[in-house]
Amino acid sequence: MKRYHYVAKDLATGKKTQGEAQADSVNDAVKLLVKQGFTPLDIKEQDENSSFFSSISGRIRAKDKIVFSRQLATLLGAGLPLSQSLHTVAQQTENTKLRKVVEEIITDIEGGKSLHDSFAKHPTVFSKVFLALVEAGEASGTLDDALKRIASQQEKDAEVVSKIRGAMVYPMIVLVVIGLVIVFMMLTVVPQVEQLYEDLHKPLPLLTKIMVDGASFMRSYWYVVVLVLLASGYFFWQWLKTEGGIKFKDSFKLNVPLFGILFRKLYMARFARTGQTLLKVGVPMLDMLRITGEAVNNTILELAITRASDKVKSGKPLSKSIEGEDYFMVLVPQMINIGEQSGKVDEMLGKVAQVYEDELDEQIRTISTLIEPVLMVVLAIVAGGMVGAILFPIYSLVGGVKI
Repeated sequence: MKRYHYVAKDLATGKKTQGEAQADSVNDAVKLLVKQGFTPLDIKEQDENSSFFSSISGRIRAKDKIVFSRQLATLLGAGLPLSQSLHTVAQQTENTKLRKVVEEIITDIEGGKSLHDSFAKHPTVFSKVFLALVEAGEASGTLDDALKRIASQQEKDAEVVSKIRGAMVYPMIVLVVIGLVIVFMMLTVVPQVEQLYEDLHKPLPLLTKIMVDGASFMRSYWYVVVLVLLASGYFFWQWLKTEGGIKFKDSFKLNVPLFGILFRKLYMARFARTGQTLLKVGVPMLDMLRITGEAVNNTILELAITRASDKVKSGKPLSKSIEGEDYFMVLVPQMINIGEQSGKVDEMLGKVAQVYEDELDEQIRTISTLIEPVLMVVLAIVAGGMVGAILFPIYSLVGGVKI
C-alpha cells in the first residue's frame, strides 16, 4: 500500500485541507477522499526514503502510544466519529512510523473492519493487553473509557520502568569509569614501572609482572582485544534472543543481588495493574491470565501464571492457584483472596499494584542513596590496589638502594 499527500477541498466547509492517505493507487486514493467528503485538488505519491531521519527514527516509544491513546479517547469521548477521530490524531502524531500505522488503520476502518481487527494487524505496535481492552471497549460501547485505561496503565508501567532504569544508570557509569581507570593505568603507568626495573636489573614482583604482561599485551594486540570484546558482545546479545538466553536473562533479573527485589516488585505491580485493567472492562478471568502472563514480560513468571491458569480452569480460585508459586510475593494471593470473598478482585489487584509501586519508589530512593558510597569504595579499592601494586615495588627498590 502506498502513501499519498493530498490537497483537497472539504465539501462541508468549502475550505482547502491537506494530509496523507493510504491507498493502492492514485485512483483508489481519489475514491477514498471522495468517500470522506473531499474534492481532490492535488495528489502526490510520498517517497518512503525522502527523509533520512524518518528512516532512522522509526522506533515507536511508549510515550508516543500513550499520547495516541489519550488523544483518541478524548476525541471519541467528545462525540466525534471514529474515522474522523483517527484522522485528527494522525495529523497530530509527530512520530512518522506511528502516523503511517494510524493511516493504515484508517484505511481498514473505512473499508469496514473493526477497530480491534485494524489494530491487530500491527502486533509489534499494539500489545495483546491493548487489543483485549479495545475489543472489550468496542463490545460494551465504552471504547473511550477503555482507551483511557490503556493510557493510564501504560503510563504507570513506563513510570516504574523508568525509575528502575534510572537507578541502574549511576552504577553503570561508575563501572565504566573503573574500567577506564584500569586501562589508563595499564597503558601509561605500568610501562614506566617495567622500564624502571629493567634499568635497575631487578626481577619484577609477581603482581606487578602480571600487570606488566597484561599492559604489554594490550599495547601490542589492542585490535585483538577490541575485536574479541565486540564479537563477544555481539554473540552474547544474539544468544540473549534465543530461548535459553531469554530464560537466563529473566532468571537473572529475578535473582540479581540488590536489584532482584526491584524487578520482582515491578513484575508484581505489572501483573496486578494489568489484571485490574482487564477485569474492570469485563475480560474473562482465563483470558486475563493468558494476556497478563505475556504482559509481565518475564518467561519465568509467565510459566507460573500459566500453571495458575490451568488450576483456575479446573475449578480452584485464583488466590489458591498462585499461592506457593515461586517469585509471587505473599501479599498477592492474600489480597486476591479478599477480593474473591467480596466480589471485587479487580479493586484488590489495583490495591496490590499501588502497594508495590509505592514500595518501588521508596526502595529505589534507598538504593540510590546507598549505592553511591558503595561504588566509591569499590572504585577506591580497585584504583588503590593498582596504585599499591605499582608503588610498593618502587618503595622496596628505593629502600634497597645503598648510598
